Amino acid sequence: MYFDRLTLEQLEDQTLAPYGMHSRDTKGRAYLDSEPEYRTAFQRDRDRILHTTAFRRLEYKTQVFINYEGDYFRTRLTHTLEVAQVGRTLARALGANEDMVEAICLAHDLGHSPFGHSGEIALNRLMKEAGGFDHNKQSFRIVTKLEQRYPEFPGLNLTWEVREGIVKHESEYDISDARDFNPELRGNLETQIANVADELAYTTHDLDDGLRSGMITPNMLEGIALWEILAETFKWKGPQLDDMERHRMIRQLVGMLVTDMVQATDLRLRESGAKSALDLQKLSYNVIGYSEDMRRRNRELKDFLYAKLYRHYRVVRMAVKAERIISQLFEAYRAEPAIMPNHVQKLIDQRGLERTICDHIAGMTDRYAVEEHQRLFDPFLKP
Repeated sequence: MYFDRLTLEQLEDQTLAPYGMHSRDTKGRAYLDSEPEYRTAFQRDRDRILHTTAFRRLEYKTQVFINYEGDYFRTRLTHTLEVAQVGRTLARALGANEDMVEAICLAHDLGHSPFGHSGEIALNRLMKEAGGFDHNKQSFRIVTKLEQRYPEFPGLNLTWEVREGIVKHESEYDISDARDFNPELRGNLETQIANVADELAYTTHDLDDGLRSGMITPNMLEGIALWEILAETFKWKGPQLDDMERHRMIRQLVGMLVTDMVQATDLRLRESGAKSALDLQKLSYNVIGYSEDMRRRNRELKDFLYAKLYRHYRVVRMAVKAERIISQLFEAYRAEPAIMPNHVQKLIDQRGLERTICDHIAGMTDRYAVEEHQRLFDPFLKP
């Protein structure tokens, strides 16, 4: 049976909650663009994001551990895929549009610089007098301007709703600037789901990677409520935690967090009385989130990770290296733009020198940035 776009849109009408975003109701795209016969508008957005150069580069960008520290740790790409998986699960359970959630999740870190948040902080400092740098805004620039894949228009020409979702992406470390997308309205349910999926994914997988790396040991987690629940669930006594036990515990933790979030959000949705996506956006609070008990437990775990993993001396050492590499690359390019590739130099008149340099560095993978730094500053390497 052939499911054309009209059929797929009718299926959305039958399966989505009244406050879910229906692809047939999109405000459209910035440029005239025919829609495919067998994909909805949001499915097409997802596919366009997936095929970008920026998305492929995420494979070699830092999550917590730099790429060369080991093949088993999360990268910015695997983080993004885990966010999308959690997002789809939440969307399916809550009657939201899975395809729109997935599109936002896949795009949320496209603009990340090399070396994770350390690289972002360095670039923002270097760009202080030229507009700053924020990976959320850079993600939006990528999908609207920087990715040149179509002769008819710049960027990917995504739907208004997915662009709004990218702009209104927020987490504990990311604050949105939605001045061009109804800033008086909060993100719709799909955007809120993408936001919490991001935090849920990095909390659980950073714990997993921290344990695998040895920077976090099981005895360090004693007294952390969520860990105590996991230990009791599997009758784990310690002190050693083998790979299979770790896998089981992290899997259980993800399940606990997702289940609580679905149940707590369902209750808020019922209490809100929202009958449409717009009703939900007009609320004075986000409907998506944990119960109060789980929020406190999750907060405790996140505080632990910040103190014991993100501020671990090995991670901080890498942050110092990242600061030096990015700062020295930026200053070298600014002092002599001719050392940048020709195709980058050609953009200076259009974007300005500092923004061109920033875009160039932000697009680098960890490996490319390290190698470029070596080419410029190691006298024994060929340029």
